[in-house]
This record gives sequence, C-alpha cells and structure tokens, in this order.
Amino acid sequence: MHTVSSCPRPQFWREDFHSAWLQFSAQIKSVFDIYVDALSQLGIRLEVSSASSSQWSGKITAHGEAGIKLLTKAGIDIEGSYEKSNEHEQKLVGHDINDLRYVAEIIKHSGRRLVIEDFHYMRVAERKSFAFDLKALWDYGLFVVIIGVWSQSNMLLYLNPDLSGRISEIKIYWSPTDLSKVITLGGTLLNLKFSNELINRAIGLCFENAGILQALMLSTLDNAKLVTRSPYQIEFDNVEALESAALFYADQLNPLYQQFAKRVASGIRKRNDSTGIYAHAMAVIIDADDKSLMTGLHIDQIYGLAKIRQPRIQKGNLKTILEKFESLQVDEDGRGLVLAYNEASGDVTAVDRQLLLYRQYCTVNWPWEDLIREAEQQVDAESD
Repeated sequence: MHTVSSCPRPQFWREDFHSAWLQFSAQIKSVFDIYVDALSQLGIRLEVSSASSSQWSGKITAHGEAGIKLLTKAGIDIEGSYEKSNEHEQKLVGHDINDLRYVAEIIKHSGRRLVIEDFHYMRVAERKSFAFDLKALWDYGLFVVIIGVWSQSNMLLYLNPDLSGRISEIKIYWSPTDLSKVITLGGTLLNLKFSNELINRAIGLCFENAGILQALMLSTLDNAKLVTRSPYQIEFDNVEALESAALFYADQLNPLYQQFAKRVASGIRKRNDSTGIYAHAMAVIIDADDKSLMTGLHIDQIYGLAKIRQPRIQKGNLKTILEKFESLQVDEDGRGLVLAYNEASGDVTAVDRQLLLYRQYCTVNWPWEDLIREAEQQVDAESD
C-alpha cells in the first residue's frame, strides 16, 4: 500500500488529526465527486454544471450556520435567504464559482485535512486529472493525503511530472517480523502462546497482508472454540485449525473471483481480433508463482511464456493489451481491481493478495482457457 502526501514535510502523521480528517473514499468517484463529498462534510453543497482541468462552472450553497460561517471565514461573499422554524434553523446561501481556488480556501479555513482513500479504484483518466489538480491545490496551500494500493513507484509523479518536489510517497508494508509481532501481541492479550510452526504458516498464508492475517487468526481461534481470554496461559499449536480457517476463507472468496473471471472473460470477448492474446496473457499471469505476483511479473516473462503457448503473439500487441488491463477487470464504478499493470516498469502485480490464498485452496476452471480453445478452433477452421 502507498500513502502519498502533498504536504511540504513528510512528518504529517505526527500531528494529532484524530478529529481533523476530512476523509473521503474514492472507490466509485470522479475527481469532482471528491470536492462535492469533501465540502458536504463541511455543510456546503457544490454543484458543478461543467468542468475541465481545474476550471469549472457551478455553484456552492451553504447549509446551516456552520457552513455560512466557514464561507465568511474564507472570505467568500455570501447572499441569500434565512429561514427559521421551531424544529431547525437553516440558512441557504448561493455563490457562483469558477476556480479550484474557492474549494482550496474553504477546506483550508475549515482547519481540516483532505484525505482520499482507495485512490486505486479511480479510473486512470480520473487519477491523471486529479494529479494535475494536486499541483494547483499545492499552489493554493492545500495539502492532501492520498491512500491507495499500486505497484508503480511515484505513480502521481508519473501522471504529472510537475508534481516533482511537491509530494512524498511512503510505502506501507508488513514484513514477516511485523506480522509475527501482530500474532504474538494478540496472543498475549488472550493469554495464548502460539507455536513457531503456526506463526510461520499463518504468515505464509497471508501474503504480507495484515487484514488477511487477522481474519485467518480469528477464524482459527473460532475453530478451536477459544472465544474468551484464558485465565491461564495456553500453548497453541493447532495448525489444523489454521488450515481449516484458510480453506473457509478461500471458499468465501469464490463469488468474488467468479465475478472477476466472468467480467474479464466478457471484456475479452468484446475485443475484436485480440481474443487469443488477451486470453493467453491472462492464463500466464494467473498461473504465475506467488512471489512474482507479489513483487512484479515483468512483461518479458509474460511474453516468453505466452509465446510458448501461442507463437503468433507479438510483444507489441501484448504491451498494448496490458495497458488496457485494468479496464477488463473493473465494473462501471471502477470496483474489482485484482491485477495491476505498471506501465513504467512493465510489471503486473496482484493488488488483491486474497487471490493468492484463493488459488491455493480452490480448483478453478478459469473461463479464458475456454476462450483460448475457441480461438484456436477458429484459426484451424479458417486454415482448412
């Protein structure tokens, strides 16, 4: 996972922002939805009628006394009507806007920081648009924290080179030592002492993901009927309970990856004259070893293996296909990304580490294998 800060110093996490986050998830949003949602948390409505880059046409409306006070504090002239009843008091104020500066000033004067989560779920075009907005926001003195999962180092800098010197990218990852401490400290709170064998196996099954580790350990203890803290220390080495937990976890993921497979296969069928290349590429990637999908499976490796499967595949065509890789996986709201392609490094990585656990415990007939057979049969028929 990556955290990017456009703050002028990377020590922003040392400050106390417990009640100062202006938090927003970009899972299914566009760039302007970010501003709409952020301002709504401040009691201000932003209505955008048209937009391009950091310029737009629209209107802001303050709801309630807090929103009006904030606009006044930001130096934005307000005008409108005042309504009062026995149940509530509300002021509605309209103000035309045409510049990102207004939004920056409002958020700055609120004393809160804009934090955007799940940035990787935004469409590529929206990410690029926001990368350009980030420079403008920096110039206006509004510094943003972005949280997301991607394989490409300095992705925002790649999207907008003008961000050079304006962002600090912090990689957040869990080492085996970190994960071991998570298990050990959790066990201490429950008066459990886990065996080294169980700890090592749990770490191997979570693929450096603390969320997966937590789910596995909770399910393991449920399987062992340990639901409360023991009054005395228990030596816990029930690896069988852990394996059952992993199998259950993988089985629960089946609908998720069946949907992923159907979406990808449907997307492949819509690509004219490219069915064979897409399908072979997917087969190679899904069959790759865990380490490669965690650290990056390079396009040269994909091409070499795909070429063995189908000699007609050309590297240039494969590269073009990988550049459109994300669009095959996500739905209309940008959700469902499992595998990401880094255009800068040429690597494919599993951004959803659950896939690796799923592969270990579930036997799947991936639909692109059927597409490969269909493509080969079509070629044979055309050559007859």
